[in-house]
Amino acid sequence: MNILLFGITKDIVGCSSLSIPVAKVSSLKTVKALKDYLSNTYPDLKKLSSLAVAVNNNYAKDNTAIDTYDEIALIPPVSGG
Repeated sequence: MNILLFGITKDIVGCSSLSIPVAKVSSLKTVKALKDYLSNTYPDLKKLSSLAVAVNNNYAKDNTAIDTYDEIALIPPVSGG
């Protein structure tokens, strides 16, 4: 499973994309499970005020099902003016 990272999530993880090991992917059935896994692996993600997840170019809720071949993106909070 490949995950695209943007903004501060890219800085926290240290790269612009992340590959989840195949052995772990089978236990990650929902966006919530993925967020929990990533927060445990990269604890600084827990410090973000919010974290949106897009699955196949659509914003996803925590109960959205995910699959090995989905395109997933982590979208951190954005500020602007």
